[in-house]
Amino acid sequence: MDKLKKRELIVKRVAQEFNDGDIVNLGIGMPTMVANFIPKNIDIVLQSENGFVGLGPAPKEGEEDKDLTNAGGQPVTINPGGVFFDSATSFAIIRGGHVDATVLGALEVDEEGNLANWMVPGKIVPGMGGAMDLVQGAKKVIIAMEHISKTKSPKILKKCNLPLTAAKEVDLIVTDMAVIEVTSDGLVLKEVAEHTTLEEVKSNTEADLIIPDSIKSFGV
Repeated sequence: MDKLKKRELIVKRVAQEFNDGDIVNLGIGMPTMVANFIPKNIDIVLQSENGFVGLGPAPKEGEEDKDLTNAGGQPVTINPGGVFFDSATSFAIIRGGHVDATVLGALEVDEEGNLANWMVPGKIVPGMGGAMDLVQGAKKVIIAMEHISKTKSPKILKKCNLPLTAAKEVDLIVTDMAVIEVTSDGLVLKEVAEHTTLEEVKSNTEADLIIPDSIKSFGV
């Protein structure tokens, strides 16, 4: 499976996690793709920490508005009824607990629900951005990421090695191989992707997994 298909698999599965009326913040990169796959029977409001609610799908090529971008600087659209405001209001929405769910990428996640997603020591990074506020303020934190790194190493670990963005805040991990829930007892494997197997998931996951008797499958 190529990289684009892996990403589509992940974001389509993430898009099934929302409830009607949810306010949702999508992180930079792959999480922004979730906006293109929201089920038609679900009406949610997308919030961007750079100051608006009501994001729509990504604009078609050639129809981008250079003055309308998300927090990552990527062109976006805004739905009828969308509202613009300043950063103070935007972060008051986040820190005030009004965001129902946030979707973020990750470099590493561990079995305690710790998240590392903002820097690799020795490499230049622009900063943590709004992630620290989002993981603390959102009611549900969903991680959307590929299951293994570019070097084929597991990204779901017993303990994160990189500097943390937040401790014990992750609720759900969705990868191209599995859907894993973070619980007080550990990581519970809920679903396995149709193109892979339970054994492949286990061999590509460093953290211990709790394996229920019944595991669902998911696909594109």
